Amino acid sequence: MKRSPLRPLALAIATTLPVGTSVALDTAAIVASTLSPDCLEYKVVGICYWLYCSAGCRVRTSTKVRHYIPDAVVSAYANTGDNPWSEVSALGAPNVAAQAGNDGTTNHGNENNLAKFKEADVIGHPGGAVFSRFASASGYACRGATSPLVPYLLSTLDSLAWRHGVPESVYPEALVPGMREVGGTLSGDLWGSVYPRSGFLHQTDDHKAGAVFAQRAGDITTRQGQPHVYLPMLAHPQDGYWPAGELLEGNARTGKWQELTPRLSQSCAVFPNGGSHAQAADGAYAWALWRPYACCQRRGQRFLGSTDVQ
Repeated sequence: MKRSPLRPLALAIATTLPVGTSVALDTAAIVASTLSPDCLEYKVVGICYWLYCSAGCRVRTSTKVRHYIPDAVVSAYANTGDNPWSEVSALGAPNVAAQAGNDGTTNHGNENNLAKFKEADVIGHPGGAVFSRFASASGYACRGATSPLVPYLLSTLDSLAWRHGVPESVYPEALVPGMREVGGTLSGDLWGSVYPRSGFLHQTDDHKAGAVFAQRAGDITTRQGQPHVYLPMLAHPQDGYWPAGELLEGNARTGKWQELTPRLSQSCAVFPNGGSHAQAADGAYAWALWRPYACCQRRGQRFLGSTDVQ
């Protein structure tokens, strides 16, 4: 495998961007964050076989690769209209059905908020061109399922489901403990349930609450036919192309998260992830959702199949 000439650039950016501090999130910072070898996780995983015919037929081969692609920026924020990604914040502005946000409270300073509420936006990642050059430096690169800056979910337009939990509040996943949860009670790291996929959650840690809302938004947009107002982030499988499928909490093989704000991370993880978690003073968080794709270069008219070596 070729060594990426962009990898030193990625490391340089990692040392100059303000990791571990509150980040003013804009498009330039998001684009730069795609230069992450850890999140890319580029691997050669097999061989593809193609039938090539021209004055006779023969079988050609090409390398099958797998890597992650930053499909979307997923934001979870307390105040309606205050997406921390400054250039797209107007997309989530208040409307007739979504007027205000922020947490529920007893108004006693010595008590925790009774419930966390956050809006959530899923926007196509803007770093596609830079990422493609970065990934291509390691070899053949796959394409993702999203278009830059396209809104795939704006919770302010999904008010019936996001603000009222209709109809998912009565789903078994929302009523039965232990079904579809981020973390778990027995393991002592329960962050919250995926269902109902709405904007309310009982969680005293604001960062963990934001992560659960991001997981819910990613869960919706990586599936077809959900009772929400959204666009699915799904590509169709083709010869020599295996796109990412449904996101599943705690399973890195379906997707992983790169924190963008309040701390800019150069690595990816699944929720729940250990370590310290920065609390955003304004209750606004954002992550890049990286999803796994596999592909190989077309080298003939007919695809004959592939063999995996890993």
